[in-house]
Amino acid sequence: MIPKLARGKLVIATHNRGKLKEIQKLLEPWGMDCLAAGDLGLPEPEETGTTFVENALLKARAAAEAAQLPALADDSGLCVVALNGAPGVYTADWAEAAPFEGGPGRDWYMAMGKVEGKLAELGPATSRDCWFSCVLALAWPNGDSAVYEGRAMGSLTWPPRGTMGFGYDPVFVPVGDSRTFAELDPAQKHAISHRADAFAKLVAEQFAA
Repeated sequence: MIPKLARGKLVIATHNRGKLKEIQKLLEPWGMDCLAAGDLGLPEPEETGTTFVENALLKARAAAEAAQLPALADDSGLCVVALNGAPGVYTADWAEAAPFEGGPGRDWYMAMGKVEGKLAELGPATSRDCWFSCVLALAWPNGDSAVYEGRAMGSLTWPPRGTMGFGYDPVFVPVGDSRTFAELDPAQKHAISHRADAFAKLVAEQFAA
């Protein structure tokens, strides 16, 4: 049986401030006191998995064991149909740039350009369909765990548009809209995002009466 989260402290196993902010906002109604792994001084485990599920579980279990608290990890990425699902689990790796003081460098404009360049090589008729995938993994110090998967379908645009959001948001246009995720008000994005889809499944199982 999958255990239930009790109201109280929950470690968010991420060092990505944008992702942390989104997760905190989604958990606010459920009385969870979110603690960032980075603020607790927890190291980032090496993401050696080849799927979103493997990496999310790896991060959640490491944080739960280190903090001796329940932990929630997110592994997410952009999957492009014409690129056979790439960058996928290597979404962040495509943004790797020269390191800067305090941590690894991430250049998301470079990453977006890399995706666009690969699509351009395939020709103007190439499908620009894609989806954002999100896997949320909950882990408890005793080794129990649960996984929830969500998706947001869309297409890629170029050049990037919008100043909100993070990562590949400026080039992702969700199905049913003409604006990118980075042009949407955060509340609008939260309502339709891959993370929101995964959270809806988590909430239904963890917090349902």
